[in-house]
Amino acid sequence: MYKHIEDFVAAWQFETAATLRTLELLTDESLSRQITDGHRTLGRIAWHLTQTLHEMPSRTGLSFVGPGEEEAVPTSAAEIAAVYKRTSQAMLDAVQSQWTDANLLETSDMYGDQWPNGVTLDALVKHEIHHRGQMTVLMRQAGLRVPDLYGPTKEQWAEFGAPAPAI
Repeated sequence: MYKHIEDFVAAWQFETAATLRTLELLTDESLSRQITDGHRTLGRIAWHLTQTLHEMPSRTGLSFVGPGEEEAVPTSAAEIAAVYKRTSQAMLDAVQSQWTDANLLETSDMYGDQWPNGVTLDALVKHEIHHRGQMTVLMRQAGLRVPDLYGPTKEQWAEFGAPAPAI
């Protein structure tokens, strides 16, 4: 749970930069990749992340512009990344301009439960991390390079002239 806006801002800026690096590596062709029939495609996961940036914080009363749940998945990877970038910044701006630290302790209805707003922001960060992990698996399957998120990738180790660490 976040108790200070500045702590959320630092975490959000780090995590959204990582998500944006991930989204920017997608191709239009890769958006249809899915792990197996009946599961979300890579494009659907990317768009779900983007839509949730508006859907979840809006439940707390924050007001800013973002894609609605009814909007279809774009067919352009660049469009998804652009909307993500705009919406993540709009959400951050809304938190910084509409709330103080005291608002993080207030509760809001979140899917039938009452969550402190600081918990909602923490869940939003973890939601990013969770789905970004799913995306990197699908990206590998689609033959795409994955970004460094919390350390070098296999490809980066090779570029450094070093073998990738054994798992």
